[in-house]
Amino acid sequence: MAEQENEDRTERASAKRLEDARKKGQVPRSRELSAAAVTLAGGTALYMMGGALASRMHTLMGATLTISRNEAMDESVMVPALEGAFLEALLACAPILGVIVAAALLAPLAMGSLTFSTSALMPDFSRLNPLSGIGRMFSVNSVMELTKALAKFAVVGLVAMLVLWSDTAKLIALGREPIPLAIGHAFTLSGKALLMMSASLILIAGVDVPFQLWNHAKQLRMTKQELRDEHKEQEGSPELKGRIRAMQQEIARGRMMHEVAKASVVITNPTHYAVALRYDEDRMRAPVVVAKGADHVAAKIRELAAEHGVPLFEAPPLARMLFRHVDIGGEIPAKLYAAVAQVLTYVYQLQDARRAGIKPPAPPAVEAAMPEGEY
Repeated sequence: MAEQENEDRTERASAKRLEDARKKGQVPRSRELSAAAVTLAGGTALYMMGGALASRMHTLMGATLTISRNEAMDESVMVPALEGAFLEALLACAPILGVIVAAALLAPLAMGSLTFSTSALMPDFSRLNPLSGIGRMFSVNSVMELTKALAKFAVVGLVAMLVLWSDTAKLIALGREPIPLAIGHAFTLSGKALLMMSASLILIAGVDVPFQLWNHAKQLRMTKQELRDEHKEQEGSPELKGRIRAMQQEIARGRMMHEVAKASVVITNPTHYAVALRYDEDRMRAPVVVAKGADHVAAKIRELAAEHGVPLFEAPPLARMLFRHVDIGGEIPAKLYAAVAQVLTYVYQLQDARRAGIKPPAPPAVEAAMPEGEY
């Protein structure tokens, strides 16, 4: 079953899966790169600064070992002397230690894997399973680790032998040199040997880094179903999104219906469409669509208009154009100014006639003021 599941993981890890893995401390790591960087940095620092370090350490040893018996037995003298010697030795080694620490931090950073996670510190009892342990023993990663160990043994051993062979005369000559000079040369030779051996580790790291990146990506691969589930989790299920959209539409429709009572006129199709317009010549540049709808929404708009005494005007071409081309809250386009102006003028005349108790005017022929061929 596990084999089948691994075969199904054909999709690259998503950004969310990579981020979750990083939070858990699951990032690509190459111990060979870190080892090569640390030994290379340490060897370089020792080779370049070994002479100065040897001189300071020789002076320190001479100063600290030249003490009288009374001073050695006096705590008030020995404790400060030991503290001072320790501090002096630490300061002498600080440059080399600083270079090594910087290399240890920069090596993982080169792979983008410098992270800190408390999840990685938690015990994983599943690793105590003997069957899982046997499986890891015969995994691709174990084979790779064994190959790297044999390669390191062979390469480092060969390089160490060549370095010792080439510097045999210098090593023998150390015994004939004064002690301070011999210590400095010994540090330099040690740095050179470490530098050469660490350089050979770079070859192994050059193979290990691509493998670790590939293996990390392989471990985080996903199935198509996992990608779909993750997308659904992030975006929300279609059913929930549909309910939210319906609620939003219902709220928007309620606000729209509330604006019908403030409309100046409702233009109808007469039954399929209804568009409510509002115009205030002191505040508005052009009439604004405050509500619109089709079928049962149009019927509700007409019903509310009748309840609040908003005039209804039947103009099918104008109603269709306003419904299709003007959003709620938007001004009517300039090409409909003439037609809407006739409607509003008729509405105002109609209201004046009703107040005066005279015969109402005849409805205008709005179609004549409409743009040709657009409705």
